[in-house]
Amino acid sequence: MSVRDDGGTTVSGPTQGWDGAGRRTAEEMIAEARRALFVMFGFMAVVWALQVVNWLGDYRLDAEFGLIPQDVSRLSAILVAPFLHFGWDHIEANSGPLFVFGFLAAYRGVVRFLWLTLLVAVTSGLAVWVFQDTHTLGVGASGVIFGYFGYVVLRGLFDRRLIDTLIGLVMAASFAYLVTVAVPGTPGVSWLAHLGGLVGGMAGAYLLRDRSRPAPAAAGETPGAGPAVGGAPAVPALDPGRADLHKELRDLGLL
Repeated sequence: MSVRDDGGTTVSGPTQGWDGAGRRTAEEMIAEARRALFVMFGFMAVVWALQVVNWLGDYRLDAEFGLIPQDVSRLSAILVAPFLHFGWDHIEANSGPLFVFGFLAAYRGVVRFLWLTLLVAVTSGLAVWVFQDTHTLGVGASGVIFGYFGYVVLRGLFDRRLIDTLIGLVMAASFAYLVTVAVPGTPGVSWLAHLGGLVGGMAGAYLLRDRSRPAPAAAGETPGAGPAVGGAPAVPALDPGRADLHKELRDLGLL
């Protein structure tokens, strides 16, 4: 989110190993990625359509629906301002990160993604509405982008999925510089929106984690042990979580 002052200056319980509710097949993962791709194309189409309408109306939407801190009549703008921008340069700068991080956030489930979007829009907007200078007007998707970033980085740890954890590590290493514009005093942008979105995304990784439970053991079967044969002691079976981890490592070519 960017801000403009009055002078116009931009200022649970256990999961089943490291794969949650169990390994998904390649076909299921591809289907999830396809749905996430469609969702993000639609999402970006809405954002750009609003920009065209905003531009044609001499950016009247910004003036009417932008977020003004501590103005109770503009509190609802928390849910609208992330979809508006101050100009073409503003929306172009946000579009790439919004699509990439949005896709990574959406491919594990569209419903979860929608809840995440609502959460980070609220935490980002509230940070601005409560703490930002009252003589500013804020719009832009950067707070939501930071929310998706925080979610993607931590999601794999809470869902106990190796692939998502590796994705999170790669994103954290590749885009760690983003955090530098979420620290107090960053000029030209609303660092409060960035910080609020980042905190919301990290909280979302926990709140929206996979709460699936492993299937219960069959009657008379000891978890983690193979069946007894001919009265012989049961042979311990490979831990399901470790088996899943080994399978994922093999799929990635690391074993």
